[in-house]
Amino acid sequence: MLTLASLLFASIYAAEFPAPATDIPAKGSSASIVLAGGCFWGLEGVFDHVKGVTQAVSGYAGGSESTANYEAVETGRTGHAESVRVTYDPSRISFGKLLQIYFSVAHDPTQLNRQGPDSGTQYRSAIFYSGEEQKRVAEAYVEQLTSAAVFKKHRIVTQIVPLAGFYPAEDYHQHFLAKNPSNPYIVYNDLPKLQRLKKQFPDLWK
Repeated sequence: MLTLASLLFASIYAAEFPAPATDIPAKGSSASIVLAGGCFWGLEGVFDHVKGVTQAVSGYAGGSESTANYEAVETGRTGHAESVRVTYDPSRISFGKLLQIYFSVAHDPTQLNRQGPDSGTQYRSAIFYSGEEQKRVAEAYVEQLTSAAVFKKHRIVTQIVPLAGFYPAEDYHQHFLAKNPSNPYIVYNDLPKLQRLKKQFPDLWK
């Protein structure tokens, strides 16, 4: 059964969500990207279920190490965004495919400094890239989605910025969705993301 959250999210973009026309060729056995898009519980939960992803870690990016703790970040004054470091095997899943999942099911990239019920710069949409290849592909994909009017009249507000540092969150945040599937916040805001992932990317579900 589709939840209200699923229906509202689905209504913002066209039925067809294209794969990136530009991607990074597979090389090596491990790579990573840091993504932000609302509360890290749901974002991490999505990528935990993607084949080819070897690790997803909740944490903080965009600020200094000295303020990389939950109480400080939640003030919205540290520069950090709740983020997830996604480590993956490029021979099994591409950087571009991860971006497709990120933009289509993991969060709403048209919400500025908020995501669902959470507001503040710590919940912003951001791609913290490592290297020019990641930057080039991410920028090209945003341009592709914009040109195709995938989000109808909504503008993508995702920041594409260099990664200065990633700091893992406290242990109780790690795999919070898997450990607390009946938590009301998870049920309403994050389980619908898993439903969308399984429906839209059945071959990548794990």
